[in-house]
Amino acid sequence: MTGVDILGYSAGAITSLTFLPQVIKTWKVKSAKDISLLMFVIAAINEVMWIAYGALLDNWVIILTNIIVLSMALTMIYFKLKFK
Repeated sequence: MTGVDILGYSAGAITSLTFLPQVIKTWKVKSAKDISLLMFVIAAINEVMWIAYGALLDNWVIILTNIIVLSMALTMIYFKLKFK
């Protein structure tokens, strides 16, 4: 593994944590009242596009990072609908 690979995987790992604090907080308080549904729908669409792009490039950093972020965006959409 090269230094560039390490940088890519490290950046991907940190990016994957982007929505994690919000997911945890929403799950703990069981409220998504102040959460924007549209923001997470847009994020989910964006992640699907990044996954497709990563697949076309055969770039696993892009694919894995965006699969994780997509799962958190979809979790937030679920919480928004469930905790209405």
